[in-house]
Amino acid sequence: MVQHLVALAPAFLVAAFFLIFVQGWSRHRTWARAVTCAFVFAVAARYLLWRLTDTVLPYPNEGGLDFYWVWFLYGIELLAFFDIALFLAVMSRYVDRSSQADALARDFFRQPQAELPTVDVFIPTYNEPLDVLERTIVGALGLDYPRDKLKVYVLDDQRRDWLRRFCEEKGAIHVTRPDNAHAKAGNMNHGLTVSEGDFIAVFDADFVPHTNFLQRTLPFFTDPGIGIVQTPQHFFNRDPVQVNLGLERSWPDEQRLFFDEMAASRDAWDVSFCCGSCSITRRAALEAIGGFPTESITEDLLTTLTMLNKGYKTRYLNERLSIGLAAENLKGYFVQRQRWCQGGIQTLFVHNGPVRGPGLSLFQRIMFLPVSWLVQYFVRLAILIVPAVYFWTGYPPLYFTEAADLISHQLPVLAAYFLLMKWITPTRYLPVVSSAVGAFSTFRMLPTVISSLIRPFGRPFLVTPKGSGNVDNRFDGYTFACLATLIAATALGLVINIIPEWARIPQGEFSGIAVYWAMVNLMVLIIAALICFEKTNPASESFHANEPARLDGIGGRAVSLALSRAVIEIPIDATVENGSVEVKLQGVEPFESELKAVTRRTRGLRRDPGPFKYAHLRYNLTGAARDQMIMKLYTGDYSQDIKEIRRRNIAAGLLSRTFGPDYNRA
Repeated sequence: MVQHLVALAPAFLVAAFFLIFVQGWSRHRTWARAVTCAFVFAVAARYLLWRLTDTVLPYPNEGGLDFYWVWFLYGIELLAFFDIALFLAVMSRYVDRSSQADALARDFFRQPQAELPTVDVFIPTYNEPLDVLERTIVGALGLDYPRDKLKVYVLDDQRRDWLRRFCEEKGAIHVTRPDNAHAKAGNMNHGLTVSEGDFIAVFDADFVPHTNFLQRTLPFFTDPGIGIVQTPQHFFNRDPVQVNLGLERSWPDEQRLFFDEMAASRDAWDVSFCCGSCSITRRAALEAIGGFPTESITEDLLTTLTMLNKGYKTRYLNERLSIGLAAENLKGYFVQRQRWCQGGIQTLFVHNGPVRGPGLSLFQRIMFLPVSWLVQYFVRLAILIVPAVYFWTGYPPLYFTEAADLISHQLPVLAAYFLLMKWITPTRYLPVVSSAVGAFSTFRMLPTVISSLIRPFGRPFLVTPKGSGNVDNRFDGYTFACLATLIAATALGLVINIIPEWARIPQGEFSGIAVYWAMVNLMVLIIAALICFEKTNPASESFHANEPARLDGIGGRAVSLALSRAVIEIPIDATVENGSVEVKLQGVEPFESELKAVTRRTRGLRRDPGPFKYAHLRYNLTGAARDQMIMKLYTGDYSQDIKEIRRRNIAAGLLSRTFGPDYNRA
């Protein structure tokens, strides 16, 4: 007992460091980040050194598989350490460029309008339907910038007549080309040949720019060394992970960690990179590198690298200046991520990538290596299989160790990393759920990693399905089978070793830790398995609202708005009848709507309705009213962002998703 208490001293030291010092520091101060990340690095390095000297090197090579198992797991830990070390290095700095954008904008827009640069907006499209493209085209045409300085180009790689007619009606320029060579990059390179703007803003077909996008980004180009300004990607719908776990209102979308936290830290090191959509690029810089690179299916990342070769940097402005469509189902989710993974690995093999590209510093080369893609899935798989291997073979992951050794060396690492993430990304990380999402992705992404290393250019560019919605519940049988196999192997191995006659491992101290590890893994695997069962994910999402509205002259408040429906709160004594009614909303000309129902409560409103009731409306807007509603919903202040992680709601949502008959949303 005393031995275990003494062994807890390093973990107590870690906890004390965070509670006494770190919790009082601002996470946006570089010195605080640097000190904290260095501390976590030291704790991790201490663990790895102990692992090598006390558990790996002393193990004798007697020709058995156990010897290779020991070294295999230590190799996996070294890979994880390298990945974490890069993460700590990146996160040790932070920059918020909003105040810089304010100052630059004041000077930039003092110049006469005639001297402002010209801007071309590129909307590359392949097979997206009108309901997706309409939002983006209308939003781009509504950018707050002089009309004679702005042109919107819809780059149509499907050569659709209906899209040409729509562009002509709205005032956008419809562009086609004779072939689809080099996919998106080739499409945009063709766009460069028919346009002449000083700057190129790029929005994927499903991303709608906010009206002030150019007001906030263009001024950065007063620095001639800036080639690209990238902004974060936010979404107006829920991604399939949020939906399938029943956590639409409790858990942020998967990309928030990168766009809200990591991208700003990379910018502080001058290693930010273009993410394709929601960015703006200097034409002169593009011309200097020969246009958008076509060597990789992730032309955005390679554009940044090629520009770095020429001395142009990418800046990151962490402001919500657009809103788009997240992958709507698991098929789209994996198509997107497999493309990112393959494209990242492709950069290792091209002449302008991080390995062979000229003009890059050693630090830049390291920071642009696709380490996370190469490492994370191998590490996650190893973590998931270790308890099962131990239960069935008797091979422990650590030899010559007792519980006190693990408490003294491994527990401080886990505590340090958890407390770091809780401090540095307070609303973006929850260990069990984050691990479950990673486990879910592992079995589809790991083959992509391996195939991309063997044949990096073996798969063509695949467009993420957009506008498809998810009208039927679907099932990812392959991933579920992999997860179920691990669940069965771990659970059955655990049960077998409880029975002394069948036990394959000694009932010593380490067995208790193995049981704990197995139980955590089972929890992670079960949550991951839930993601395999797709729930209906409507393509059209409503925004929560709280603004004045009028319904047939009755004053009320809009509490939910979408392009085709709304919910308006009106006094309980107001008289309204189902049928046609007139609706007045801020920023939209009055329009006719059908009143479908009036209820005392409405989904998503948690407070007592009090002296109010709710009118549920359906409408089909056309003309100016439709464009105004698009601008109102998608180019302003409406958002689906999760501001904070609600742990109780997450727990309730997961329990409901697992056991609840109606899968109520948390």
